[in-house]
Amino acid sequence: MRRRIGISTKAFAGLVAVAVVGALHAPGAEAAPAGEQTGGHPGSAAARANTSYQALNKYFGAGPVLLLEEYPNEQQNPYSYIWPYSQGAVAAENLAGIPGSGRKAAAEAERRLEGYKPYWNAGTTPKGYDSYLRPPLGQGGDKFYDDNEWIGLHLIQHYQRTGDRSSLNRAKEIFGLVVHGWDNDPTHPCAGGVYWTQAPWSQDRNTISNGPGAELGAHLYLLTKDRSYLTWAQKMYEWARTCMLAPNGLYWDHIDLAGTVEKTQWSYNQGVMLGAGTLLYKATGQKRYLTEAKALANASLAFYGSEDRLWKQPTRFNAIWFKNLLILDSVAHDARYTKVMKAYSARAWSEVRDPATGLFHFAEGPVQLLEQAGMVQIDSLLAWPRSRYKKLA
Repeated sequence: MRRRIGISTKAFAGLVAVAVVGALHAPGAEAAPAGEQTGGHPGSAAARANTSYQALNKYFGAGPVLLLEEYPNEQQNPYSYIWPYSQGAVAAENLAGIPGSGRKAAAEAERRLEGYKPYWNAGTTPKGYDSYLRPPLGQGGDKFYDDNEWIGLHLIQHYQRTGDRSSLNRAKEIFGLVVHGWDNDPTHPCAGGVYWTQAPWSQDRNTISNGPGAELGAHLYLLTKDRSYLTWAQKMYEWARTCMLAPNGLYWDHIDLAGTVEKTQWSYNQGVMLGAGTLLYKATGQKRYLTEAKALANASLAFYGSEDRLWKQPTRFNAIWFKNLLILDSVAHDARYTKVMKAYSARAWSEVRDPATGLFHFAEGPVQLLEQAGMVQIDSLLAWPRSRYKKLA
């Protein structure tokens, strides 16, 4: 089965700002307008986020809870892969976190959680989410550790907003899968690290399968005080620093079993590692983690601020980078983080959004679910007060 859109491989080295979206609920169910939910004026971040989310309801909805991969859908599959779906679910969660968002936004976030169920594979040890829907809606697919980590982080954020213990328990199950993905062969180049996928066609170990794993482990430690989570989080973080950190202070993408490093420097890789450093600082009180997170934030701001590099990154990746800058901001305030988010949002709204549909056209062809979800995520978080950033995951 084809891997879902959005993988971090050489095949995407020439990608220019393709990205991010996920929308919403059953046909006919509508989120409350931004003004009702938040008191935001037209054009505010909250209003933009809700308008974009409503466009996703209209164009990407596929039955009561599932979503299309793209619009118009030219894929053979009738539904999206789990990675795009998860980013749509995160978009709903971010909307529900806007102060005063109201009951409808909360209900939409719950509805998005329901959409995970058809992807869950309980017939394997350890359990986890397949890349595509299980029978009868689909034929399942390989498990990707980063896919599962995104969902685990989403569930942590949902738990921190609602206190839903089932979300926390599922996040713990997911972390068990992530640990299972650790490379235990000491003969491998840069031994250790979490593999990217269980698929037999890849034995890569990626920054993006270790950084979010470290974040998930750190969150679980902070919530449970079980030191095994912290131990694993530190191992994943240190592996990435040892094997993926480039001389310019940014992170490369992955290493294969021949020892070849793929050196593309995607924005989401920088995001998850600075987020992991921040969370490990919160978990341990060790200042070196915070120092490393700040250094990475500074290096990435400088790098993506030159030669229009940020705009050339996929929006799906930028949304993750931005979120993690806010996680760092919750500990060490820096006005540059929201400033760059606001500038990116304004440019996307004015340059690539179709006002007739509310969809963002970052590239030729169908609009990707991932693109729209990324913009909803970004604008939703711009509507959050800084005091809530500590609830992000």
